[in-house]
Amino acid sequence: MPPRTRGGYTSTAPRRRPTGSECRRRVQLREVEPEADRDPIEQHDRDETEEVLEGAPGGPIDRCILRSFHRHVAAKIWLGEDRAPLKLVNHGAKLQLWELDAERSRISETVQRSGLAPLISCSHRVASKPMLSAFCERWQPETTNFHLPFGEMTITLDDVASILHIPITGSMISFSQPLRVDDANALLVELLGTTDVEASRETEQCRSPSVRLLWLRENFSTIMDVSSDDNIEFATQAFLLHLVGCTLFADKSATSVGVVYLELFRDLSMVGRYAWGAACLAFLYRQLTTATRFEVRQLGGYLTLL
Repeated sequence: MPPRTRGGYTSTAPRRRPTGSECRRRVQLREVEPEADRDPIEQHDRDETEEVLEGAPGGPIDRCILRSFHRHVAAKIWLGEDRAPLKLVNHGAKLQLWELDAERSRISETVQRSGLAPLISCSHRVASKPMLSAFCERWQPETTNFHLPFGEMTITLDDVASILHIPITGSMISFSQPLRVDDANALLVELLGTTDVEASRETEQCRSPSVRLLWLRENFSTIMDVSSDDNIEFATQAFLLHLVGCTLFADKSATSVGVVYLELFRDLSMVGRYAWGAACLAFLYRQLTTATRFEVRQLGGYLTLL
């Protein structure tokens, strides 16, 4: 039975391969295609695909996964541009400036029940800038792990539980929208017992809905067990805000902590039910991702996990 062609007709004639001149003519016809006949959307998609699949110097040949590698610090280093070691945000020494001694046992008992007390003793006071800067050069935001010569490695929730001994399961920590300065002032008045003037002065000095770690210590570290129940509660909430600002959510301001976290301590009996470890890990992932950009000079997050 004779073979069937695409048009549905049969033919016994052998297929003829196109000659070299015919192939060149077809290529030339494609090259002289008028610009007006090209779909700009299809052309943009084609250019973007070619850019992704082009590969990166010193990086992946196929960039369909690591799409942002051309902005990565490792790509700049490959091209001969070096970056100085990152400045590290590490508040391990500041934790020792606010001790919960025998005269503050009522505050200490509440902190122990919160599940965050292990952070006081497991925080490192110093960290290696060259080592952590090298880790950032190996971090890939798309895969959220370190690409090392021997393979891939990442920080898991099991690591957080083993190192920090804080809850990794429970209610998720999330905020529906950014906190405004006016709302931050209202929270300070309600949960820390400050005046409107004091709250406004502090957020104005921080130029954000934040308070300085030093301000928290100066105003609340002197409260002892002989104080009123309200003052003990204010001091406990201030201590917990200071604690997470020095550890889990240490940001690149290096001196302050967001007032938004104070909302998590509104009900002190519920503090231990949050998944603090998961929030800490997500925050550290974000800080590592930011630090992979060549123009960034600082690394935040809880560096004890690194």
